[in-house]
Amino acid sequence: MSTRTKGGFCTKSEAFTFNTQYTDYSPSTNVDQILQQRERDSDGKSVYRRDENGLPIANGAKQGVPLGDVWDIPYLNPKAKERVGYPTQKPIFLLDRIIEIASNPQDVVLDAFCGSGTTLVAAHPANRRYFGIGVSYDAIQLATDRLNDPMRSESMLLDNGRDSYRNSDDTLLRYLHAVPHIPLQRNRGIDAILKVEFNGRPVLVRIQRPNETIDECAAFLCKAARMKDAGLLLVKTNDVEAFDFFDDSPDGVTVIDSTPLAIENKIESLTSTATKEGK
Repeated sequence: MSTRTKGGFCTKSEAFTFNTQYTDYSPSTNVDQILQQRERDSDGKSVYRRDENGLPIANGAKQGVPLGDVWDIPYLNPKAKERVGYPTQKPIFLLDRIIEIASNPQDVVLDAFCGSGTTLVAAHPANRRYFGIGVSYDAIQLATDRLNDPMRSESMLLDNGRDSYRNSDDTLLRYLHAVPHIPLQRNRGIDAILKVEFNGRPVLVRIQRPNETIDECAAFLCKAARMKDAGLLLVKTNDVEAFDFFDDSPDGVTVIDSTPLAIENKIESLTSTATKEGK
């Protein structure tokens, strides 16, 4: 069977694995483009879709932007722990991503020119079976040694992202670190979109700043989320005493503690209540 090119990689048939990976939205992305469905009007112009009541239609749960073909992976510097001196050695991070995209757990990964064995070192902890082939005895021995004692360099660039320190408000998102979310940079009132829906609508998050009241925080969130048909979620980050005595949530806003567990529990509670009321 002849080999055909499929968008930058080769496959002999339609039976191939390609696991799309996602990354964060660009800071320049308009939040409306993320949250609302679009359609073409009678003039062929792209407009936001609206229901029979004129309200915008939500665009479903968000995963982020599909990963492009330019990857931000640092080269191996001379002092990297994983560097073994092999002239064509690749970073393990690079092979991590390739394996994650092009295979599934328990698949067999073949590197017919395995060199120092980086592909095999990446495949093993990813729960893939693997084969490596090489013509150099020294290289095969090196690959075997690496498998027996794998070393992996740490990368602040990959852990934090190139833009992670660009906006001081980003530090507030540490309160969401255990909750799947997509940070928004280009919006004063919305800090993130959760990767779960509430009653089929997106959940928008704003984290209370140290210098603002709950009412002020809620007002920013409400204003930014206006006409976005979203379930709103206000994350509490300071002034614990005020939170303990705060009973009247602003209209459309739920006030909760800042911990990830509290966020998950609140969403489950609201979903359960809405389901019962629907019955």
